[in-house]
Amino acid sequence: MPRRYESMAYWEMVSRQMGFISKAEQLRLRDSTVSVIGCGGIGGAAVEMLARMGIGRIRIIDSDVFDVSNINRQLMSSFSALKLPKVEVAAERIRTVNPFADVEAFHECFTEKNAPTIIDGSDAVVDALDNITSRVMASRRCSKEGIPFIHGAIHGSMGQVSVFTSDSPSYEELFNLPSRGLDLTGDVKAKLKELSSETPPVIGPVANVTGCLQAAEVFKLITGRGDPIVAPKMLKFDLLLGEPFKIVEL
Repeated sequence: MPRRYESMAYWEMVSRQMGFISKAEQLRLRDSTVSVIGCGGIGGAAVEMLARMGIGRIRIIDSDVFDVSNINRQLMSSFSALKLPKVEVAAERIRTVNPFADVEAFHECFTEKNAPTIIDGSDAVVDALDNITSRVMASRRCSKEGIPFIHGAIHGSMGQVSVFTSDSPSYEELFNLPSRGLDLTGDVKAKLKELSSETPPVIGPVANVTGCLQAAEVFKLITGRGDPIVAPKMLKFDLLLGEPFKIVEL
């Protein structure tokens, strides 16, 4: 497709939000890089929304493949995608939804070694992880590089979202983790692993609401619109309640 037609198609794709934001703000989204660590329930929803809002470069990392138990909550999963790498399915989904986005997909575990490749140069990092140790590693790298770390976590009918910046309390400080101020030695990682040793139950809408809320925080951070939910503030919700959403300060 000629470049001018690609440009026209991009602007038509995002036209419904152009009545709400300016062209300059949309250009910030188009020119941004967002990394999503984890492509499961939370990450799948975040990736979908980031692609649809017109983010220009999306990095995704996940070492897992889809299985049947993912289908209740993970948007990218299906019976036809069983045994396929989550990042490959997510990357193809991004290209289908927003063919103008550059996609960098990493079918591997997130580690301290590859953290610079995944995180450095990003405008925001979405935490769609399922364990505390990886969150500590990601949040530390984000803090070092001055990149917003958008935390999300779920359990049952409940979810939470908060943004960590270089000016906010750290992820480890807010949750008073035993790794606070220490090197991530084997002993420290073992203590962190004890805190997230069980796989939490969850209903499908919770993971997707959380990912969408994180994408909204990305939108606010990049466009400069609205007020990001920066730690120690946290958005907590319980979808079984009549008034499910509230902002708390930890």
